[in-house]
Amino acid sequence: MVRAAITFVCGLFAVVLAFQIILVLAEANPDNGFASFIDGFSGAVSLGFDGLFAPDSDKAAVLFNYGAAALVWLLIGAALNYLVRRFALPAPRPPQA
Repeated sequence: MVRAAITFVCGLFAVVLAFQIILVLAEANPDNGFASFIDGFSGAVSLGFDGLFAPDSDKAAVLFNYGAAALVWLLIGAALNYLVRRFALPAPRPPQA
């Protein structure tokens, strides 16, 4: 159950960042409620990757910065799931004869 929660949260953060990339590339109206919510949420979960890459295009900057943050969230989720599986779950019992 803990692993499912980790997967859900990290996946949700990666999906929000992907939505932000799509909205920026599609030039969505930033005054729209949904676009505004996604912009605020993605800024909160970007892990400080805002401004890491500074290409000439604003669209490329969002793609690289938020794309990198989304990949890092997926890696964090995989690493946490591995650690939980490796150290927190009981070892399998040998078969009884």
